[in-house]
Amino acid sequence: MNEAAETSAPPALLTVAHLTMRFGGLVAVDDISFGAEDRRITAIIGPNGAGKTTVFNCLTGFYKPTVGRLTLQHPTHGSMLLEQMEGFRIPQRAGVARTFQNIRLFGAMSVLENLIVAQHNTLMRASWLSVGGLLGFAPYRKAEREAVDLARFWLGKVGLLDRADWQASSLPYGDQRRLEIARAMCIRPVLLCLDEPAAGLNPRESAALNALLLSIRDDHGIGILLIEHDMSVVMQISDHIIVLDYGRKIAEGAPAHVRSDPAVIKAYLGEEEDEELPPEVAQDLVQSRSAGESGGG
Repeated sequence: MNEAAETSAPPALLTVAHLTMRFGGLVAVDDISFGAEDRRITAIIGPNGAGKTTVFNCLTGFYKPTVGRLTLQHPTHGSMLLEQMEGFRIPQRAGVARTFQNIRLFGAMSVLENLIVAQHNTLMRASWLSVGGLLGFAPYRKAEREAVDLARFWLGKVGLLDRADWQASSLPYGDQRRLEIARAMCIRPVLLCLDEPAAGLNPRESAALNALLLSIRDDHGIGILLIEHDMSVVMQISDHIIVLDYGRKIAEGAPAHVRSDPAVIKAYLGEEEDEELPPEVAQDLVQSRSAGESGGG
């Protein structure tokens, strides 16, 4: 994405201000601030142990930050302070959905049932805390039909509609990754947080993931916050990148800026020698250097 497009981006959907997370004497996240915009893909990258997942855990209510303000601009509820909310209310009321680095499906349930479960809160409200469901009242039947329709829609989007009745644990690994994203989308999120969704995928599956995430951003207008080690995913689809190292933010900007930042190359991608970089990053770096040399005459 070019710099002109980035400067015209909409206001931040999520604003993280001075986030710090301490575990006893260990500072896992040290005074970081950034914004994630609506209808944009924001990636958080960095080496193992940089604090990326800790940031996600703070945003999604698994941890209470030691210090910091996490402000979500919800289209219906207005400004919401995530650090002050109970964890279970963050997906329910704030509309912040999440997937995990390690797949957490309900393996004994069907593929379709996994997506229906994600809509539990909506169905419970429609059933008047189960009474309406037990008696088959019309509002519950309507909500149930809508839940199934939404589940089938997202199964179609991720290419799993023909496997709706399969047991979730029987799906191939790449299909389980896509099912997790479909389940997250069934809560109708305003912000989708994905923790290494490309982990373990082959190149074909990674390309399909790229297309899916771009569709979620462009066709459904959802802001995405992404943790990812696969640079073929990060550099191709991200609008904005934040780089962490040892719990601190060391760089931020558009992909073209970040991949040529010396601090990023040293801290995240390895030493500065091109041959030690991941192939796709080394190629980008060589091309950017060549362009700079030719431009300099």
